Amino acid sequence: MSVWPTEIRLSKDRRTLHVTFEDGASYALSAELLRVESPSAEVQGHSPTQKTTVPGKAEVEIIRVDPIGHYAVKLSFDDMHDTGIYGWDYLRELGEHGEAKLQAYLDDLAAKGLSREPARRR
Repeated sequence: MSVWPTEIRLSKDRRTLHVTFEDGASYALSAELLRVESPSAEVQGHSPTQKTTVPGKAEVEIIRVDPIGHYAVKLSFDDMHDTGIYGWDYLRELGEHGEAKLQAYLDDLAAKGLSREPARRR
């Protein structure tokens, strides 16, 4: 059963997507979480064993939120990633389980010797 959002709003600093659902549930989803958990094949692969750990996204920003029919939004990020289609159920899942997903991501980064921080240009 699909859940329906009543509001999707990007914060002024472009680092948080606020999503409110018709049942009153409301979530503030960080751009970092949305980027590293993108539903795109580029990030998720074609099976759970192919999922990519994306480092350096602590400061990523959302530059566009485009509706896709009546079922999803496409997010474009300032690192030029724009292939993920975020369905309402997936946004709800990220809202409900975002903290655990972010912690699993941080643990994965640490295990692989990677950082959340973006590489700095010299």
